Amino acid sequence: MSQAETGGWPSGRRGIFSKKSGGVLRQTTEVKYAMIQSLEAEFAVALMCRLLSVSRSGYYQWRKRPPLLRQQARKDLANEVKRVFDAEKGRAGSIRIAKRLNDEGYRTSRNTVAGIMKSRGWRAKAARKYKATTHSNHNLPVAPNRLEQDFEAPVKNQKWVSDITCIWTGEGWLYLAVVLELFSRKVLGWAIAERMTATRVCDALTMALWRRH
Repeated sequence: MSQAETGGWPSGRRGIFSKKSGGVLRQTTEVKYAMIQSLEAEFAVALMCRLLSVSRSGYYQWRKRPPLLRQQARKDLANEVKRVFDAEKGRAGSIRIAKRLNDEGYRTSRNTVAGIMKSRGWRAKAARKYKATTHSNHNLPVAPNRLEQDFEAPVKNQKWVSDITCIWTGEGWLYLAVVLELFSRKVLGWAIAERMTATRVCDALTMALWRRH
């Protein structure tokens, strides 16, 4: 299967969709169509229709219908967003809510959740405090300094650097990992999350590997 058929991702990652769509498989057809619409930018329509056991022609017919059914599906998703928002006592932003809904099987995107929250005036309450990104007092192995402070690169893709920083957003403090190509000075990969983990750094590196050309 080509990258185009899997929404631009390598074939090894197409299982991510099916793994996290278990709860949606038990939902109505309209809810499935709404999910497909929200993820068109990430996955191919044909692939999502096959995994959710709906017809592609039916999906396109649904898109042409009056928006009553589509509004109902969005209302159902909004109810789920509100449920999680209330359960978190108003302290969860769109990233955390989208992750929890994904974990529960309601596959959605952070942008969809953010749009629902914004339209209804649901804004996370976060206590702003300093977040440390560097801890030098540890016994873990330290990677050697290969560059030795030489940040000039004569050719493309000879030298990459990465870093993690913490930024304040409307969602509270978020950790941002980036990978920079020193010859072009372009950011090739990035990942953002609520916690600083090795997984997020690997996600940023994976993106850089796929965009390096």
